[in-house]
Amino acid sequence: MNPRKIAAIQMNCLLGDVPENLRRILERLEMVARMGVHLAIFPECTLSGYAFDSLPEARAASEPIPGPSVDKIAKACQRLQLWTVVGLLESDGDGVYNSAVLVGPAGVHAKYRKIHLPFVGADRFTTPGDQPFAVHDIGGIRIGMSICYDGSFPETTRILALLGADLVVLPTNWPAGAESTVRHLVQCRALENHVYYAAVNRIGQERETKYIGQSRIVDVNGELLSSAGTDEEAILTADLDVNRPRNKQVVRIPGKFILHRMNDRRPEMYGPLVAPKTPA
Repeated sequence: MNPRKIAAIQMNCLLGDVPENLRRILERLEMVARMGVHLAIFPECTLSGYAFDSLPEARAASEPIPGPSVDKIAKACQRLQLWTVVGLLESDGDGVYNSAVLVGPAGVHAKYRKIHLPFVGADRFTTPGDQPFAVHDIGGIRIGMSICYDGSFPETTRILALLGADLVVLPTNWPAGAESTVRHLVQCRALENHVYYAAVNRIGQERETKYIGQSRIVDVNGELLSSAGTDEEAILTADLDVNRPRNKQVVRIPGKFILHRMNDRRPEMYGPLVAPKTPA
């Protein structure tokens, strides 16, 4: 199978200004289409912004999926014949979710609702994700979606790897103070699961929160394929060979030093991982 080119789009967005954020998303989809990109990944809450101070304020910037903005993104993907993952606040009944929508040439393919919610920004008011982890085939690449704080829970990436993901995408809004997460988390999640990993952060400032960029695409051995700086908008690209994550066996010395990061697991010993939570 020929390698597939993906793009991680590091950009700024404006708090609550959905029309302008949508314009910027559509502009960048045009740009990456000319680069031959198969999948474009945007940061967390690109469409809405993130640093909201109340549920009503967050709700005002939220939209359903499908909805007005997602429909426009879908039309662009159909015309440009590419796939994209876009972060937004999703309205559904009384709930507002921190979501990522997967859109392709045929329209909305799937969505993911952030499961692990930190007490910061819009996540102080959003509804916890209520849908199981899933992997989606997008024309030869199997991707799993997670969002920001989800990456700090290794179970998230492990489940997606067990479900067959070639690539795990992490739209994120890493702020100042998350530098160690940038340096260590992405490479570790890729290495321990033998998957490609794309963490796509934003730049700029909303209210008192400054975002630190440093988006990166990492290969199955945890090696950097592409990375961005802290303050500039950037489009990172990488060509993915799906044969690499699908062969989990790592042979260091034939017949003497062989690893298999899925088959060597001991699930029967992992009971505490799924034990009910107890109060701290």
